[in-house]
Amino acid sequence: MFLDLLRRRNPRFLSAIADLHRAGELPVNCYAIDLDAVERNAVAFAAEAARLGLTPFAMTKQIGRNPDVSKALVRSGITHAVGVDLQCAVAAASGGLRVGHLGHLVQIPRHEADLAASLEPLYWTVFSETKAREAGAAALKRGRVQDVLLRVIAPDDRFYTGHEGGFPLEGIVQAADAVDALPGVCFAGITTFPATLFNPATGTAEATPNRRSLARAAALLEASGRTGFAVNAPGTTSISVLEGLARDGATQVEPGHGLTGTTPLHAVADLAEEPAIAYVTEVSHLWNDRAYVFGGGFYVDPVLGEGATRAIVVPGASDVSAAPALPVEMPAAQAIDYYATIPLDHTTPVAEGDTVIFGFRPQVFVTRALTAAISGISTGTPRVEGIWASDGSAPLAPARP
Repeated sequence: MFLDLLRRRNPRFLSAIADLHRAGELPVNCYAIDLDAVERNAVAFAAEAARLGLTPFAMTKQIGRNPDVSKALVRSGITHAVGVDLQCAVAAASGGLRVGHLGHLVQIPRHEADLAASLEPLYWTVFSETKAREAGAAALKRGRVQDVLLRVIAPDDRFYTGHEGGFPLEGIVQAADAVDALPGVCFAGITTFPATLFNPATGTAEATPNRRSLARAAALLEASGRTGFAVNAPGTTSISVLEGLARDGATQVEPGHGLTGTTPLHAVADLAEEPAIAYVTEVSHLWNDRAYVFGGGFYVDPVLGEGATRAIVVPGASDVSAAPALPVEMPAAQAIDYYATIPLDHTTPVAEGDTVIFGFRPQVFVTRALTAAISGISTGTPRVEGIWASDGSAPLAPARP
C-alpha cells in the first residue's frame, strides 16, 4: 500500500536501505526507519499541536518501541508516550520518553499496578471502580495521588471487538464523583478509542460516534461544575485531523502512524508527514519458479482492506529507483510467516541474497521483526543507529568464538 508512496516521496530512504542491506549493516526481517524524516514529522506535529492547545503523547508500538526513535521524538518536542499496554509504557520509558498515559487500550493487571505506578504516569485510564482502586493503592505506596481518565461508553459508540468496556455516558458525573472518593486517585478526564476513523469509501478521516460521546460527556461534567479536565481522543492521528479534534473539545492526541507517515490517509493523499518506515528482507532461495523471501515481520493491516502486495527486488548492486516492484504471494493469515514467495517470470533477474523492500503499515510489536533507525539520510550519510527487537529490547547477539 505504501510502496509507491515511498518511491515517490522518499526515494533516498529506499536507496539507503538497499545500500546498507548489501553492506551487511541491515539484517533481514527488519523495519528500517528514516530517523531524519521522523524528526521532521514530529517537529511539525508538535508545533501544530501547540498552536491548537493539544498535548501529544507518542504511540510507539507500531515501530517496535524503537529507543532511537524515542530519543528523536524527545528532541523534536514530543516528550511523553502513551503505553498501549504496560510493556509498551516500560519500553517507552526505557527509551527516554516519559509516560504520559497508560491503561488504554489495555488495562493494568492487578498485580502489576505497583510497576505501573513506578513509572509515575501523568494519566492512567480505568474502565471500572475496581481498577481505579488498584491504581490508587499503588500510587499511595509511592506517596502520590494518581490522575485517572475514565473510558466513556455509549450505545452507539464503535469499538473493535475485544476493546469494549468503560463507564456509561449517562452516569459519567456520578462515576467521576465516585472515583474522586477513592483513596490515591483523582478524576482528571475522559477518553475513548477510536475518536477518528478512516473511511475508505470517501478517502477521508471522519469523527466517530465515540467522539460525539466524548463531547456529550464533557458537557455533562461541565454542567456539574467540573472544569479543566482532559479529553483524550486517539485514533488515526495526523496533523491533518488536529484542528477538527481541537474544535470538538479534545485536549490530548496520540500520534503513532502519523509520525511515520503511514496512517490510512497517507495512502490516499499527500499529507504534511513524510513516509518514514519500510520492511527490508532478502531472497532466501529459488524453487519451482518462485523466489522465497525471508519473513517474520509481514503485517498487512486489515484497516486498509484486502489488496495485492508488491515488493521491490533490488538485483545485485542495481539502482533501487530502477528495480521492479513484483507481485508477492503472502503466507496465509493462519500460517507462520517464515517466507513469502515471488512468482518468477524469467524477464526480471532475481538471485539469492537480493534485497527485497516492502511498504507495509506495520504493527511491529506483534511480529518477530527487528527495527533499525537510520540517521543521516537527508545529508547523504546514512548510518544505522542500532538494531532492536520488536519489543524495543536489544536482540540476542551470536556468541563470539
